[in-house]
Amino acid sequence: FEGIPHPYDRKKRMVMPAALKVLRLRPERRFCKLGDLASEFGWKHKDLIKRLEDQRKVKSEAFHKKKVAASRSRADAVKKVKVSAEDQKILEAAGFA
Repeated sequence: FEGIPHPYDRKKRMVMPAALKVLRLRPERRFCKLGDLASEFGWKHKDLIKRLEDQRKVKSEAFHKKKVAASRSRADAVKKVKVSAEDQKILEAAGFA
């Protein structure tokens, strides 16, 4: 079993500050990565995981570019739209202005 389980692979990734190496380890302490340690002791899937991770990064970058372009076009559309005074009152009453 590798990767992220089904319901969580589509969720937004978050950073857990309490788990960050730079915050938890003192500077003089030694550390290692689990994949490096496992491959030294006979785990044969390091190359596969690296390839899959590279594919994930490419997909993630494409998704991010598409998301940024969509948000930029939406922001431009919001700037261009003209709202009448009557509609503006309704929007303000609903909390959207």
